Amino acid sequence: MEFKVRDLGLAQRGELQIAWAERNMPVLMKLREKYLKDRPLEGTRVSACLHVTKETAVLVETLKAWGAEVYLSPSNPLSTQDEVAAALAQRGIGVFAWRGMSSEEYFWAIRTIASRRPDVVIDDGADLHVVLHEEMREVAEHVKGGTEETTTGILRLRALEREGRLLYPVIAVNNARTKFLFDNRYGTGQSTIDGILRATNVMLAGKVVVVAGYGWVGRGVALRARGMGARVIVTEVDPVKALEALMDGFEVTSMRRAAAMGDVFITATGNKRVIGEEHFRLMKDGAILANAGHFNVEVSVEELERLAVAKRSVRDHVEEYLLPDGKRLYLLAEGRLVNLVAAEGHPSEVMDMSFSNQALAVLRIKEGGLERRVLQVPDEQDELVARLKLETMGVEIDELTEEQRAYISSWKV
Repeated sequence: MEFKVRDLGLAQRGELQIAWAERNMPVLMKLREKYLKDRPLEGTRVSACLHVTKETAVLVETLKAWGAEVYLSPSNPLSTQDEVAAALAQRGIGVFAWRGMSSEEYFWAIRTIASRRPDVVIDDGADLHVVLHEEMREVAEHVKGGTEETTTGILRLRALEREGRLLYPVIAVNNARTKFLFDNRYGTGQSTIDGILRATNVMLAGKVVVVAGYGWVGRGVALRARGMGARVIVTEVDPVKALEALMDGFEVTSMRRAAAMGDVFITATGNKRVIGEEHFRLMKDGAILANAGHFNVEVSVEELERLAVAKRSVRDHVEEYLLPDGKRLYLLAEGRLVNLVAAEGHPSEVMDMSFSNQALAVLRIKEGGLERRVLQVPDEQDELVARLKLETMGVEIDELTEEQRAYISSWKV
């Protein structure tokens, strides 16, 4: 299998990482074992654009064990774990990924896996979907279906659907309850704080942490920052979410007002230029800027570069920008996903559910018969993943009796 990674000599370290993830992803391992004999993906070519981490390795190895031919590119130039990429290359996965890719190399890798004429595509952010629709229409018309892992990616795909340009069905794995309620909230909440602490080693207790956006990611980040002893301010454009944040006990205000108050800023909106030049000028000396949204557009790095009179790297993943008035601002991870650049991404335990949904979605696509639109994960799949997760955690829950089922399905008292 053709591949391109940084150093095959790192494969042994990668094997240890993958083994650790497998130990902490029991639901996906149960599903792998269940379909191992039948090999339901025999003859299926899968191209996946995902963060190349130990958890992703467990997913692609599961698909391979089910008979698929798998190609993998990263969904972020800085999130690849080189030791994992090396181990996957040795295991026969067509992986094209290394940490620190340039933008040109990043899209080269995506085009490379797209050119393999996949039957199924798996994406995290929709870069692969967009390349197929914009540049490789002939290949896209061959695709039986795809999946999408992120809120950002779903927004892009729904735009394609609205314009009547979606060329194959896509299952919105991000919208599964066993994905967004846990991965987006608890996974990103913990891993974002982890990334900030690894990069800076600052104490959050007593600091003012400004969280931009109160979707499921913002909720998780705000919750974990408060748990670390920070005073948390939320900024929002949605009045309902702003009201919810307020009633959850957080201070809510505009970014313009929060800019002068914050010690640490974390964006989680999925939108661009959430923090720009007018905010940089208002910030305290020493303010820290981090992003937990998918793309590096939420903190306007371009404006920060233009505004600064000097710049230097002071720690791994920490760039210091000197402003004309003498203030210093600190940008983490180049404005990219701080949890994957400065840390390891979500814990394996939460990715267990997300990637179990991905694996089951691929099986659903293989069966065929799906409409060419953005599709939801069926409730039965969500409940299966949740039940398996509870089972692996040793948790027992109640079941409705027939009398109770009849009662809640009737209009009679």
